[in-house]
Amino acid sequence: MRDLFGDRYVVYSAGTEATFVKPPVPIVLSEIGIDPSSLWSKTTSQLDEPTTDIVVTVCDDALENCPFRPARERTIHRAFSDPSSKGSSPEENLEAFRKTRDEIRTWLIQTFS
Repeated sequence: MRDLFGDRYVVYSAGTEATFVKPPVPIVLSEIGIDPSSLWSKTTSQLDEPTTDIVVTVCDDALENCPFRPARERTIHRAFSDPSSKGSSPEENLEAFRKTRDEIRTWLIQTFS
């Protein structure tokens, strides 16, 4: 979102729990020109902005388990397949992350353009 619309939106990213950035994430983001060096895992309670205009959840777990975070304008939910458990080999797993990355990117363009 930041890469596509950073000139129009201030974007924050967080999950349901702070763990770590999964190893395929920096790889698949670098492939499309996004610098992953500043990524770190955080929860919504660690975000600086207490209120946001639009809240987007991208997996059913987030929709069900995120602490309530009110949006001034709207909340959008779009479930994407979690690539973490996909693939029996490292290459298949990497391909699953690529597929989810591309699906999210396409949806963001369709939704926020």
